Amino acid sequence: MRVFAIGFGQAGGKILDLFLEHEKRTTHKTKMQALAVNTARTDLLGLKNVPMRHRILIGQTYVKGHGVGTDNAMGAKITREEIETILSEIDNMGTHDVDAFLIIAGLGGGTGSGGAPVLAHYLSKMYSEPVYAFGVLPAPEEGSLYSLNAARSMVTLVKETDNLILFDNGAWKYEGISLRDSYRKINEEIVRRLGILFRSGEGSDIDQIGEMVVDSSEIINTLRGGGISSIGYAAYIAENRKKRSFFSREKEEAFESDTATKIASLVRRAALGRLTIPCEIHSAERALILVAGPHEYLDRKGIEKAKSWLEGNINGVEVRAGDYPTRSKYIASVVLLANVTEVPRVKELQKIASEAKEGIKEAEKIREERKMQLFDEDIEPLF
Repeated sequence: MRVFAIGFGQAGGKILDLFLEHEKRTTHKTKMQALAVNTARTDLLGLKNVPMRHRILIGQTYVKGHGVGTDNAMGAKITREEIETILSEIDNMGTHDVDAFLIIAGLGGGTGSGGAPVLAHYLSKMYSEPVYAFGVLPAPEEGSLYSLNAARSMVTLVKETDNLILFDNGAWKYEGISLRDSYRKINEEIVRRLGILFRSGEGSDIDQIGEMVVDSSEIINTLRGGGISSIGYAAYIAENRKKRSFFSREKEEAFESDTATKIASLVRRAALGRLTIPCEIHSAERALILVAGPHEYLDRKGIEKAKSWLEGNINGVEVRAGDYPTRSKYIASVVLLANVTEVPRVKELQKIASEAKEGIKEAEKIREERKMQLFDEDIEPLF
């Protein structure tokens, strides 16, 4: 799938940068255009893989390159005022062979949280291709303001995009390591999932074309209709392929049967395991299964068995499935659950945001009352 990816804000830029780093290490490339947008100059300079000419600093008039902090209203304002700069760069980079746009952003801060929905709105107006967002939710301990920002941004993105794929930082905690290393591991998990999803159907060699090819139209049809989606992932290491050359026919048949069982089990682990946003699998409207790995380990019967199982476990009946060969030593599966409706974290976030909003109003009222206590009530202000 040919994607135009925009990393918006600090978190979005880092994820995009890591994606490009992974691309340099793999033989199976995505056809991706990459652009980073930020209000903080240091964040843009810290990127290592996004070309310098494809980094845009916005908001210098307001924040002088220092970022907007957690003010996502300011992030939205700046993006609206400088949207032509962003759209012009996207147009200059080329969109003639793009299948979809993907905006990547952290939803708890200011720049990405405020700017991503604005960009999504204008991209949807300008282009016929679908616009997706990948949003990272803050962990509960990051504070109520981050939750309020995320709730506002999330509600707007659902309205302005063709689909919003969520990742919950709160569900992905790594104990015993530094915060920096924890975020790096989280970003690795994100890139791993997105990489498999968006590399499908883009094999450049004849031996990289699967039996059950999933192209961009399959992904677009799975994500159509909007809503929130989640991605699951599981993998295992393939056994030594050299040993198979000595297999008898009987052993080869046993191997194929075992491979089919392993593939079906792998897909179940991906769907029922650690999802990007925890949700009830039965609430998904549609689903997509992708299995990647060495060609001889991609068993069609196993994929069809997994597809049948997933059809019986989601709310709808649309389940697409396919494979694509890689030269990796791993067999990996990604399961995309589209338009899930039972997402406890989203409901929790809305509750925290509502309480935070009321708390902010009350705090402002008390602050105003305290200021006026210094003055005599008989003295009237000028205006």
